[in-house]
Amino acid sequence: MIDVALPAIVLFLLLNLVAGMIRVYRGPTLADRMLAALLFSTTTVASLLILAEWMAIPALRNVALLFVMLASILSLAFTGLPDRHDDEAGDS
Repeated sequence: MIDVALPAIVLFLLLNLVAGMIRVYRGPTLADRMLAALLFSTTTVASLLILAEWMAIPALRNVALLFVMLASILSLAFTGLPDRHDDEAGDS
């Protein structure tokens, strides 16, 4: 049962990534694009953890931890950016 369920879950998560790519491409605001990028990281972490269990490769857990750390740095960097509007950008 698990040999069938884990690959199916990974496939579902990969389809979720494709839907996120559409949001990144069409996202009307930067916040939409950023949320889709964070969706990539959480989906990647979930996929890596499932693959680590399914394929019995514990090193994938370390890679998943690396993705978690990078996603947290990315979200902190995005929220720490100063607000810059288009009309202010033309003045400087």
